[in-house]
Parts: sequence; structure tokens; C-alpha cells
Amino acid sequence: MDRSDVRSGRARLDLLDPLEVSKLGGLELITEGVVEGFLSGLHRSPRRGFSVEFAEHRMYQPGDELRYVDWKILGRNDRLYVKQFEEETNLRAMIVFDTSRSMAWTGSPSTVLPKLAYSQRLIAALALVLIRQRDATGLITFDDDVRSVMPPRARLSHWRQLLGTLAAVEGGQGTAAEPALKRVVRQLRRRGLVVFVSDLLLDQSLALKALRFLRHRGHQVLVLHIMDPAEVALGGPNEARFEDPESRTAVIIRPRDWAGAYRDTVRAVVSEWRLACRRHGIVYQRVTTDTPYGVVLRAALTPPSRSA
Repeated sequence: MDRSDVRSGRARLDLLDPLEVSKLGGLELITEGVVEGFLSGLHRSPRRGFSVEFAEHRMYQPGDELRYVDWKILGRNDRLYVKQFEEETNLRAMIVFDTSRSMAWTGSPSTVLPKLAYSQRLIAALALVLIRQRDATGLITFDDDVRSVMPPRARLSHWRQLLGTLAAVEGGQGTAAEPALKRVVRQLRRRGLVVFVSDLLLDQSLALKALRFLRHRGHQVLVLHIMDPAEVALGGPNEARFEDPESRTAVIIRPRDWAGAYRDTVRAVVSEWRLACRRHGIVYQRVTTDTPYGVVLRAALTPPSRSA
């Protein structure tokens, strides 16, 4: 498969195995391929025009797109000005990304992407879809502290800046979701969409308190619970050592003896999150890292999770 195949989306990258997709190129290239495939599957053109209203001029700054330069003013005054537009956006979205140490884990490096790498590509694709439909999109990353904040914008150049932030992310320390979620309030001055991407190995009560507060402020909230397939079902050799990647607490057990109890515990935790979210009008989705990106995008962007 060459570069043009990836960009055109002929292989429907959004429906392929995420690990195989990751081998086809860099973050920008494969994300564009995933989104092209996803949008073609919706039977609509990803290159349709959008309505924007001219607002005012301002002086040209390095990095501004040349297509917005007002050449008439340049010809008259020999000065570079760019046109600014009021973007007609459907909503303003903020993606809150958990980059803690546990997110860097995978149970099978040869067959499944780490949760962090999977989430990077998923977020890049989700942001591109939103920006293409003129939904201003921002990004907050956090581990035990807030690491980066990108205010929502609806321009393709902003998406490329967002990619740079995503590409630089590495597994950090512990997990403190509440401060990151509180930062959303400063970034979304009016009602918008908050997408919380995490493996939810955190203080549930504090995270839910912050998520409920966002709902109280009128924001629509979507929780994407990222799980490795090995976290869903306990397996391994006759005897294995399991270690918490954040606390470094370890235990040696026989997986076969604990498989049933572990499965029931995971189901209970997932059910608890789902019910707690539903109770407060928060959309919850469990996502395993072997799920094709298009499947997650379709579920995340359905009308129920986009409604006000």
C-alpha cells in the first residue's frame, strides 16, 4: 500500500486492525486515511464547503495561511493583512486525554497497540472529523498534573498543531483527572462537547464529581473508557507476576485460579461506570484497543452523544 492509497482511504483504514494501521505511516498520514475511509462510509464528501462570515482584517503573522491574505490591500498599501472570519461552528469541543503511566501499557506488544498509542490515533481522527465539520476542537493532556492545554479552534492548521502535541505525548506519572476536567470550564465559555479519554484507573469519585459538574454547566460529556484486551480477561502462564504500572505494587498469582473472579470484578467496574454516567446524563463507551477506529468514531459521533 503506497501513500496515495492511504490518503484516498481505498483500503478503508477505519475498519482495519489498529496495529496494522499504525505501520502504514506517520500520525498525520494514517489519521487522514482513517478519516477519509470513515467519512466515505457515511456516504458524504469530506471536502464539502463550509459557511464562514468575514469579520475584519489584521496584520499578517508568520504561520498565517496565505489563502487568507488580502492581496488588494497589499497592492494599495504594500502591507500584508489577512482576513479573519467568524467560524460558523456547530459546537466547541474539548478532548481531555489521560497520559498517565498506566496508559502506556499493552498486554501483547506484538499484536495490540499500547492504550496511549491507540488513544493518540483515535483522538487525532476524532479531532479531524470534528474540525472538518467546523466544530472548534481543543485538547488537554494530563497525568498527575495538567501537561498541555490547546484552546478550541476550527482550522486545519490548528489540527496539525494538535497532532504535534499528541505525537510528543509519553506515558507520565499517576492520574489526577479532576484538575484537568476543571480546566475545561475555562476553555468552553458556552455549552459544548467534552470527550474524556482514559483507562479510568483513577479516583472514580473525584472524576465523576468533575464530570457531573461539566454536565451541570450544560456541556455534553462523552467518556471513552480505553481498555487493553488483556485487561478484560485474565490469562497467562501457570504462575505470573502482575504489577501496577503507577504504584509499582506487585502480586504473584495463578491466572487460572483467579480468572473467574477477575472477570466478574471487571464486569462490575464497567457496569458501575456505565450506570453512574447514565444516571447523570453522561455518555459512556468502553473501547478495547483492538477495535477499528471507524467503529469507535461512528459510536462517538451518533446523534445521542452530540445532542445538547
